[in-house]
Amino acid sequence: MNEKISIIIPAYNIERELPATLDNVLAQTYEKLEIIVVDDGSGDGTAAVIDDYAARFQNIRAIHKENGGVTSARLRGVEEATGDWIGFVDGDDLIAPEMYQRLIKNALEYDADISHCGYQMVFPNGRVDYYYNTGRLVEQTHAESLRDLLEGAFVEPSLWNKLFRKTLFVELQAKMDLSIKINEDVLMNYYLFKAAQRAVYEDFCPYHYVLRKGSAATSRLNEHKLLDPIQVTKVILEDVSPELQCVVLARLTRQLITLATMPVDEQSELILPNRREARKELRSRMGGLLRAQISTKLKIMALWTAIWPASYGWVHHIHARATGNDRKYDLD
Repeated sequence: MNEKISIIIPAYNIERELPATLDNVLAQTYEKLEIIVVDDGSGDGTAAVIDDYAARFQNIRAIHKENGGVTSARLRGVEEATGDWIGFVDGDDLIAPEMYQRLIKNALEYDADISHCGYQMVFPNGRVDYYYNTGRLVEQTHAESLRDLLEGAFVEPSLWNKLFRKTLFVELQAKMDLSIKINEDVLMNYYLFKAAQRAVYEDFCPYHYVLRKGSAATSRLNEHKLLDPIQVTKVILEDVSPELQCVVLARLTRQLITLATMPVDEQSELILPNRREARKELRSRMGGLLRAQISTKLKIMALWTAIWPASYGWVHHIHARATGNDRKYDLD
């Protein structure tokens, strides 16, 4: 295999975690790698770590830019990339040595524009959750891959467990909204899968998504975390083909239900007005939702929330406590 892969690593204030990530990428069994590390205006020693590695390893390139968020860092890396394929690794995660060897093998064997896999979520206490590690391999047409991505049944929406043909990124810069900080990977994936003709998915888990305090999954609630996922879904809903609109509408409905029934804690000044707006929007969409080709269960959930959100929220809270979902990202 003579295909060159450019691995783009956005880095922001992770001087302690970054060396382990870079060592992991350097240890890949696939040798034709270009490693582009983009310092997104870090205020700690991240830039020095990047420069040190770039000075010691010929296949590592250092890029320094003003802080603009992870999407701007990734896109800057794409602009600088000289590889035939693009992969992403977060600067505080780890990857198995064979990850890119297997992804590029699948891409070439199945003539795919996207080759992707599962991952494992690693908690500080040693717990590991697998998504999903079944070992199955799925060939996906354009329509199948896009549906699988939007349904989210087994294709996870992150960028870092995927390998993309570089030509998919043409004109992507103009499409991405840099103000979106949460679920930005969902939106970028949507545009990339929309541009792809074929994809292949192998369900092994070489990517180790390492949870730590302060990460997006565990950080304190803010406006981006509350509203960006809904904004992303609405952007996709406006753009998606008619045959997939019901899939995206179902996703939006679940998001509105979650926000409309969110319990109020010490952040009431943030939650209350947005919860009211979500309830209002859900009621305004109710006629269309009841006619839409979405599951009966979801229609009942939406109607229940629109009529009596407090009771639905209470039942949902009890269910979350019983299943442990309310403590999924508890790092203590």
